[in-house]
Amino acid sequence: MTALLDPATVAPVEAGTAARHYALVARAIEHLRGHAAEQPDLAALADAVHLSPHHLQRVFAQWVGISPKRFLQYLTKEYALAQLRRSQDVLATAHGAGLGSGSRLHELMVNCEAMTPGEIQRAGAGVCIGWGVGDSPLGRALVGWTDRGLCELAFLDGDEAPALAELARRWPMARLARDHTQADRLLARVFADPPERGRLHLVLRGTNFQIRVWQALMASAPGELIGYGALARRAGSPQAARAVGSALAANRLAWLIPCHRVIRETGEPGRYRWGETRKQAALVWEAARREGGRADATP
Repeated sequence: MTALLDPATVAPVEAGTAARHYALVARAIEHLRGHAAEQPDLAALADAVHLSPHHLQRVFAQWVGISPKRFLQYLTKEYALAQLRRSQDVLATAHGAGLGSGSRLHELMVNCEAMTPGEIQRAGAGVCIGWGVGDSPLGRALVGWTDRGLCELAFLDGDEAPALAELARRWPMARLARDHTQADRLLARVFADPPERGRLHLVLRGTNFQIRVWQALMASAPGELIGYGALARRAGSPQAARAVGSALAANRLAWLIPCHRVIRETGEPGRYRWGETRKQAALVWEAARREGGRADATP
């Protein structure tokens, strides 16, 4: 939630208006924090801060980068995570979060954390993470997966130890099972040329804002270049271009969430977690496939 109340993400407005909007959003956030267990809807929140629902929705989304409903979901998720990690009862946690049932808590945790409430209580114990290393058109890569789908795809510039350590850090109590053969199969599907029919299931762990950015990016066309501002608009938060960069930095699925397509507004390629040279290579290889050729074709 790095976009929260960041004045740099706000559209240019008069100083007095900006100050009033800040005060309004601050009151709304305080109300949501104090009444999260009641799960107030937009109308109730607007009434509490003495504003119309439409105006509140617009101003809140401009300042925070997400809607009041999404912010409340974030608060609910964080509360539930804290309770479950203290080994609180699942049903009691659901009621304490204002969700009313264990099934709604289950849905929230799986959607936002890719783990069930029980798995969170056990810090991931009982979850099996398959992993392996194989070749791709962009060099060696480490792949990680659960029974729900791919959770890691990282390009390697040396041995796999740092990437494997990062995978273990993100799933601290899970059991890691090495399977290079399955990794090769998955990489073949990821980089199939032409792209294979069907879908690869992805395990996305992030805030609602991050997931919206990733989904908007995955909807972009192969070989398309997109600026931070344009991506923020596609994600529904046109003033949150700076926060988009933080969402991209949190991406753990190289190529599948195509951060290599994002460039600076000046047209420069910009930074890339797996190296600027690999970013350029990814763009060239993708463009060649889009144009009906192959990246290694000769003139």
